[in-house]
Amino acid sequence: MKKVSIVTNIIIILSLIVLSVFTTTFSTSYVFSYDNDNVIYNGDRNDNKVSIMINVYEGTDHINEMLDILNRYNAKATFFIGGIWAEKNMETLSKIMANGHEVGNHGYLHLDHSNMDYSQNYDEILMCHNLIKVYTGHDMRLFAPPSGAFNNATVDACNNLGYITIMWSKDTIDWRDHDVKLIYERATKSVSGGDFILMHPTECSVSALSAILEYYRINNLVATTVSDNLHTK
Repeated sequence: MKKVSIVTNIIIILSLIVLSVFTTTFSTSYVFSYDNDNVIYNGDRNDNKVSIMINVYEGTDHINEMLDILNRYNAKATFFIGGIWAEKNMETLSKIMANGHEVGNHGYLHLDHSNMDYSQNYDEILMCHNLIKVYTGHDMRLFAPPSGAFNNATVDACNNLGYITIMWSKDTIDWRDHDVKLIYERATKSVSGGDFILMHPTECSVSALSAILEYYRINNLVATTVSDNLHTK
C-alpha cells in the first residue's frame, strides 16, 4: 500500500507541473462566449444508437457488476470518470477500458462548475485529464459536468482543452431515487436513436440494467459509446 501511495503522489505532482504549464499556455486565449452548438445533449437522431453515460465518483463494486452485464449484451457505454475516484481505483478504470468502453472526463473533485471562473474550470478539467493520461496513456475528449452544472467559462475551458461538453437527453436520477422500476422507465420511455441516458453505479441501477439493455435489443436500439453515437469515434 505504501508503494502505491508513493506512486500516486508522484503522478499527482507530475500532473500539477503539466497543469501549470498548460494553464499558462492557454489561459490567454480564453473568450467568454459560446452558443448551444458547443454543448451536446444527444447523438445522431437518424440512427438507432443510444448511449448509456455512467458518471463515476463512487460505486466501484457496482461498476464491476455493470461491466459484466454490459458484456453479456455486447453493449458499450461511456464512463465519465472523476479524478479523485480514478486515483484510488486504477485497476477498475483499466478494466473499463480493457472491456472496450469509452472513458470521459468528469472533473477531479465533483465541484459545481457553474460557480467557477474560467481558470478554475480549466484547472479542474485538466487535472483529471492529466491524471488519467499519466496512468493509462489515454487522451479523453468528452467532459460531462458534475450534476450537469456549467457556465460559459466551463464550455470555453473545454473548447481550449480540445474537449466537447456532454449533457444528456434522459436522466434516470438513480443517485436519488433508489427504485429499480423507476430507473428502468426513465431509461426506456420514449427512447429513440441518439439518446444519451445518464446513470450512476448504484445498486438499483445494476438491478435495472439487464432489463434496460434487453428493451434496447428488442427495439433494435444499439447501446454504444457517446463518441460512436456522435460519429466522432
